[in-house]
This record gives sequence, C-alpha cells and structure tokens, in this order.
Amino acid sequence: MQTIDLETFLAVADSGSFSRAAESLHITQPAVTKRIQNLENRLNTRLFDRIGKRVYLTDGGALLLPRARSLLAGMADTERLLRNLDSRIEGSLRLATSHHVGLHRLAPVLRAYSRAHPAVSLDIRFEDSEAAHELVRRTETELAVVTLNPAGDPELDCVPVWDDPLCFVVAADHPLVGRSGGALSLQELARHPVVLPGMATYTGRIVADLFESRDIALNPTLSTNFLETISMLVGIGLGWSVLPASMVGESLIALETNAPPLRRQLGHVTHPQRTASNAASAFLGILRDHADPEHASGD
Repeated sequence: MQTIDLETFLAVADSGSFSRAAESLHITQPAVTKRIQNLENRLNTRLFDRIGKRVYLTDGGALLLPRARSLLAGMADTERLLRNLDSRIEGSLRLATSHHVGLHRLAPVLRAYSRAHPAVSLDIRFEDSEAAHELVRRTETELAVVTLNPAGDPELDCVPVWDDPLCFVVAADHPLVGRSGGALSLQELARHPVVLPGMATYTGRIVADLFESRDIALNPTLSTNFLETISMLVGIGLGWSVLPASMVGESLIALETNAPPLRRQLGHVTHPQRTASNAASAFLGILRDHADPEHASGD
C-alpha cells in the first residue's frame, strides 16, 4: 500500500466527500478517485459506498480506518526519530490552541520561538480546547496549548503551564453591583440572567459542577464557547458570567460571592506514544520559560 493512498483514504473518510478531500489535499477530484481505486484494487475490497453527494465507509473501510491511522502515525513517528538524530531545529510544527489562550497567553511565546528558530514553519490551528485534545489524541497535531481537562485525560500527557483564576463578572451598571448585604450567594446569582460557555466545554463544566454541588438549577439565557464574545455580552448588560480574572476591566466588574475560588489550568497537551520533533521539544522549552514559577520545571 502506498502512503499517499492511505492519506487520501483518511481524507475522504474524515470529510465524507471526495471533493472536500481533494480540496484539503490540494489535488483534483479525479486524482482522489484514482488513489482510492488503487487502494481498493490492492486490497480487493470496496472501501466506500457512494450515495448522492456523500460517501460512507463500507465494513472493509471501517476496518481499515483505525489501522490506516496507526500505520501513518507509526511512519511519521519513525521519520521523526530519524530526523531527531540530527540536532537541527527546522521543518514544520503543527500546533493547536484555543482563541483565548492564543490571544492572551501565546504571543510572547510565539515571538520568542520564531526569533530563536526561524527555520521552523508554524502551522497553528485555532480550536476549542476540547477539540484540540482530540486532535492530539488522533495525532493530527503534535501538541496543543489550551485549557486542560479538569478531570484529567489518561490517554494524553497534560502539563499545567499557567493557573487561570476565574471570577463572577457583570457589567458596571448591573443591579448586583453595589448591593448591600455582603457576599452574593449562588442562589441569588441563579435568579439573574447568565451567559456562560457551553456546558460541553471545560470552563462551562467547572461552573456547572459548582452549582450542581449545591443543588442549584442554572439555566443560561445565552451560551457561546468564545470568552471574548461572552465578555462583550456581559459588558452590555445581558447577564452575569464566570470569566478569567485577567479579563476584568473597565466594562466588567468582579462580584464578591460566597463560592469557593474557581480556577482552571492552562497548559500543553501531547501524545505519550508520539516522539516529539526537535521543533516541538524546543517549543516546549520556551513555553516553560514563560510558565508560572510553580510550573516552570514542567513537572
């Protein structure tokens, strides 16, 4: 089997379309069809059913899919091992990060890295933290710098780099600002409109778990995974939220509540069975240089 045919098979399987696979591979659709035919002839089995404009894996295709991923990952790992015999730091580094981490944490890291290693081409994908974990799991990106799963992930190496305290925030003219009676209770907060990250996000889960632990129902009026969008919505008075303390500014006021301190961990995620390229190892070294003191050792 040719590596290029397996790569094309994965592109079609992941996109569900010959045309979209052709776009992602920067080749023509007939070339994609030819490669799939070569693979089907080689294996003497049909890999896809073509129904309308979509394609679906046959039983043979479903059987090949995880093995194709494993074969290609193993070949890429072998290439990295051989390249790493040379100490040169060059080539391409595939990195995933969330929009918030990219905007608020990574700029000095990327600046230092690009200056120290100009021969490396950075391929950066902006994804939700949860999706970035999955990209690393599938070895589709070499590392991710994102919000870490608060529950941990036994299949991945997740290393904290920055502590990120969270706080309850509202607009400066919100009715909860300046009220008398001491710290706000979670019950009182729950009676007001709230804008939160999606409950499937790690940050959203931190908030949801807090209210669930007190048996308090929380029904967000609006939900989005982009913290900068949440900051805007809160700033114009559409509700309270929980955001990183670093985002508190002129338009947002931090509320005093009786809730325990909330925080999340930001850090890097890698696959334990994937050999780090020289480019990735150098990046992680610079990332540690910019870490909080307690995480600077990378332990």
